[in-house]
Amino acid sequence: MELLLIGIGTGNPEHLTLQAIRALNSADLVLIPSKGAEKAELAHLRRTICDEVLTNPATRVAGFEMPRRDAANPSYLDGVNDWHDAVARVWAETIAAHPGADRVALLVWGDPALYDSSLRIAARLGAPVTVIPGLMSPQVLTAAHGIPLNELGAPFLITTGRRLREEGWPEGVDTLVVMLDGDCAFATLPPEGISIWWGAYVGMEGQILDHGPLAEASPRILATRAAARATRGWIMDIYLLRRCAETEPVRA
Repeated sequence: MELLLIGIGTGNPEHLTLQAIRALNSADLVLIPSKGAEKAELAHLRRTICDEVLTNPATRVAGFEMPRRDAANPSYLDGVNDWHDAVARVWAETIAAHPGADRVALLVWGDPALYDSSLRIAARLGAPVTVIPGLMSPQVLTAAHGIPLNELGAPFLITTGRRLREEGWPEGVDTLVVMLDGDCAFATLPPEGISIWWGAYVGMEGQILDHGPLAEASPRILATRAAARATRGWIMDIYLLRRCAETEPVRA
């Protein structure tokens, strides 16, 4: 058996590469996770992609219930590893229920290489893995705002909301891209001299954008984010923070 991990960007069928479409049509089985009623839209978007680009009548599509991570585990890494074990078991059980599936595809949000668990879970099955890259959410965010990801000749750092909240602004960089932030860590930072470019559902229907000095934009984003989550039942957002360069003194 071979596993195909196919990056699908933000779920917009137009984000798929030609390589992704060909890989999807080469699969015997496509696995689609269900994450509960509140995230049914995500499974629906994956099925919409299959409806739009699948032309191979032999390709089967099967859903499975995604196990939930135990957020109460005092060790974050232990909790994640236990969760990955559980997901690998469900993958194996679902594949076993569909005999003859020699090439099994999973549609991975964004790209399998960036803050996604699919590669680590796939390693537990011991099968060969082929990765098809997809658009990453930092690319979609900066495109939506029309800004460069990095300052001229300068580095940037991609991190998580948990690390930003627990450790503060990392040293040595002026630009941060923050993902997986369920608690709005940007609101914990001293806002002076920081600008934010924020997006929810970037690249998807209903995309929401905001940007500006952090002191001004933070309250707006908090309110907008809460309202969007209440309306749709889930939210997927990302933001870029940038320390503003000091204005150089005017020289005569």
